[in-house]
Formats: sequence, C-alpha cells, structure tokens
Amino acid sequence: MMLPSKISIRPADWQVDRAILKALREEVFVREQSVPAEMEWDELDQQSRHVVAMADGIPIGTGRLLPDGHIGRMAVLRKWRGQGAGSALLMALMDTARRLGMSRVMLNAQVRALPFYLRHGFQAEGEEFLDAGIAHRRMWREL
Repeated sequence: MMLPSKISIRPADWQVDRAILKALREEVFVREQSVPAEMEWDELDQQSRHVVAMADGIPIGTGRLLPDGHIGRMAVLRKWRGQGAGSALLMALMDTARRLGMSRVMLNAQVRALPFYLRHGFQAEGEEFLDAGIAHRRMWREL
C-alpha cells in the first residue's frame, strides 16, 4: 500500500512512547467516543507490541498487538482518517504478528468499522456485543 509521503509507521515502546500513545487514544476513545478513561487503560499495554503512525513528525495514530494475537486500540486522529494511516497501522501489526510466529490475528471491531476490516481480509463471527457502550463484533484473519 502506498501511503501519502508524509505518513510513516514505526514501532513504539510503551515505556518510551507512553505519553504519545496515551494522548492519541485519549483523543479518539475518551474524548471523541466517550469511552470512560478507566476502561481505556489496562495492564496489557505493558505486554503489547505497539505501533505509531507519524505525519510530518507528528503522531496521528496507534494500535497494539497483544501476546495472544489480538489487535486492538486502533486509533487515528479524525483529520487523518481515510488517508491510509489506519490500513498501514493494521498491516504493521499483522507483520509483527507474522514475525512473532502467529498464524492468526483477532480483534473486536466497532460495528461502524466492519467494512474497513473486511477490506483487509478479516471475517466477522458471533453476535454484536457492547464494549464501553459501543457495538462491536469479533473478527479474525489467518496470516
């Protein structure tokens, strides 16, 4: 996938990049989507592999891969959506999973994001469920 030249993806370290990752997720999840702050943060951040999308040196998006192959906390700032950052973050997380020897990844997608994940080869399973008051579906994809 070709990204606009101003967007790049890099690995992020929770200990080093925590403030950047928290700021992105707070903007998207806590402020924009009204997820309670206490639901956004968990002990899994320290165990996860994170990536960050940058545009002109400014962080614009993030996502994480849990040790069990779950992709989550995918967040792109509103003004940067639709420009390839989310796809690049997802691809980087799937590449990380492959490098770690995983053969499948899973995620809980917000229902409004189902078309995005379907375009990237994910399949939905199970019924809709609420997480932080937002409708989600489980999805998975073989790598």
